[in-house]
Amino acid sequence: MKKNFYNIVKGKFLVSDDAFKNWRFIIFLSVLALIMIASSHSADKKVHRIAQLSNDVKELKSEYVDVRMRLMQTKMESKIITAMAKRGLQPSVMPPQKIKIKTKD
Repeated sequence: MKKNFYNIVKGKFLVSDDAFKNWRFIIFLSVLALIMIASSHSADKKVHRIAQLSNDVKELKSEYVDVRMRLMQTKMESKIITAMAKRGLQPSVMPPQKIKIKTKD
Protein backbone atom coordinates (compact mmCIF):
# COMPACT_ATOMS: atom_id res chain seq x y z
CA MET A 1 0.00 0.00 0.00
CA LYS A 2 2.77 2.38 1.02
CA LYS A 3 4.80 1.43 -2.05
CA ASN A 4 1.89 2.14 -4.43
CA PHE A 5 1.33 5.53 -2.83
CA TYR A 6 5.02 6.46 -3.24
CA ASN A 7 4.95 5.34 -6.87
CA ILE A 8 1.96 7.62 -7.56
CA VAL A 9 3.58 10.56 -5.74
CA LYS A 10 6.88 10.09 -7.60
CA GLY A 11 5.06 9.78 -10.93
CA LYS A 12 6.38 6.37 -11.90
CA PHE A 13 3.02 5.50 -13.44
CA LEU A 14 3.79 8.08 -16.13
CA VAL A 15 7.13 6.63 -17.20
CA SER A 16 6.51 2.90 -16.82
CA ASP A 17 6.06 0.48 -19.74
CA ASP A 18 2.25 0.75 -19.81
CA ALA A 19 2.28 4.54 -19.35
CA PHE A 20 0.56 5.10 -22.71
CA LYS A 21 -2.79 4.06 -21.20
CA ASN A 22 -2.26 6.44 -18.32
CA TRP A 23 -1.33 9.36 -20.59
CA ARG A 24 -4.41 8.76 -22.75
CA PHE A 25 -6.61 8.84 -19.66
CA ILE A 26 -4.93 12.00 -18.33
CA ILE A 27 -5.35 13.78 -21.67
CA PHE A 28 -8.98 12.64 -21.79
CA LEU A 29 -9.61 14.07 -18.31
CA SER A 30 -7.87 17.33 -19.27
CA VAL A 31 -10.08 17.74 -22.35
CA LEU A 32 -13.17 17.06 -20.26
CA ALA A 33 -12.04 19.67 -17.73
CA LEU A 34 -11.54 22.26 -20.50
CA ILE A 35 -14.98 21.51 -21.93
CA MET A 36 -16.53 21.88 -18.47
CA ILE A 37 -14.79 25.23 -17.91
CA ALA A 38 -15.89 26.53 -21.31
CA SER A 39 -19.46 25.41 -20.64
CA SER A 40 -19.44 27.17 -17.27
CA HIS A 41 -18.21 30.42 -18.83
CA SER A 42 -20.88 30.21 -21.51
CA ALA A 43 -23.59 29.69 -18.89
CA ASP A 44 -22.31 32.68 -16.88
CA LYS A 45 -22.41 34.90 -19.98
CA LYS A 46 -26.00 33.84 -20.64
CA VAL A 47 -27.01 34.58 -17.04
CA HIS A 48 -25.50 38.07 -17.25
CA ARG A 49 -27.24 38.70 -20.59
CA ILE A 50 -30.59 37.58 -19.15
CA ALA A 51 -30.15 39.93 -16.17
CA GLN A 52 -29.30 42.82 -18.51
CA LEU A 53 -32.33 42.13 -20.70
CA SER A 54 -34.57 41.94 -17.63
CA ASN A 55 -33.39 45.38 -16.55
CA ASP A 56 -34.02 46.72 -20.05
CA VAL A 57 -37.56 45.31 -20.00
CA LYS A 58 -38.25 46.99 -16.65
CA GLU A 59 -37.00 50.32 -17.97
CA LEU A 60 -39.09 50.05 -21.13
CA LYS A 61 -42.20 49.16 -19.14
CA SER A 62 -41.78 52.20 -16.90
CA GLU A 63 -41.19 54.40 -19.95
CA TYR A 64 -44.33 52.99 -21.57
CA VAL A 65 -46.40 53.77 -18.49
CA ASP A 66 -45.00 57.32 -18.37
CA VAL A 67 -45.71 57.98 -22.06
CA ARG A 68 -49.22 56.51 -21.76
CA MET A 69 -49.94 58.77 -18.77
CA ARG A 70 -48.77 61.86 -20.65
CA LEU A 71 -50.88 60.87 -23.66
CA MET A 72 -53.98 60.45 -21.51
CA GLN A 73 -53.38 63.89 -20.01
CA THR A 74 -52.98 65.56 -23.40
CA LYS A 75 -56.19 63.92 -24.67
CA MET A 76 -58.24 65.45 -21.85
CA GLU A 77 -60.84 67.94 -23.06
CA SER A 78 -59.67 70.68 -20.70
CA LYS A 79 -56.09 70.46 -22.02
CA ILE A 80 -57.32 70.57 -25.63
CA ILE A 81 -59.50 73.64 -24.90
CA THR A 82 -56.59 75.53 -23.33
CA ALA A 83 -54.26 74.58 -26.20
CA MET A 84 -56.77 75.73 -28.82
CA ALA A 85 -57.51 78.95 -26.90
CA LYS A 86 -53.89 79.95 -27.47
CA ARG A 87 -54.49 79.61 -31.21
CA GLY A 88 -57.71 81.61 -31.06
CA LEU A 89 -60.14 78.72 -31.35
CA GLN A 90 -62.97 78.31 -28.87
CA PRO A 91 -65.49 75.55 -28.35
CA SER A 92 -68.86 76.09 -29.98
CA VAL A 93 -71.61 77.54 -27.81
CA MET A 94 -74.34 75.89 -29.85
CA PRO A 95 -74.53 72.13 -29.72
CA PRO A 96 -74.11 70.20 -32.97
CA GLN A 97 -77.24 69.30 -34.95
CA LYS A 98 -77.99 65.97 -36.54
CA ILE A 99 -78.62 65.94 -40.24
CA LYS A 100 -81.19 63.40 -41.31
CA ILE A 101 -81.41 62.35 -44.94
CA LYS A 102 -84.62 60.79 -46.12
CA THR A 103 -84.43 58.58 -49.17
CA LYS A 104 -87.25 58.05 -51.63
CA ASP A 105 -88.39 54.49 -52.21
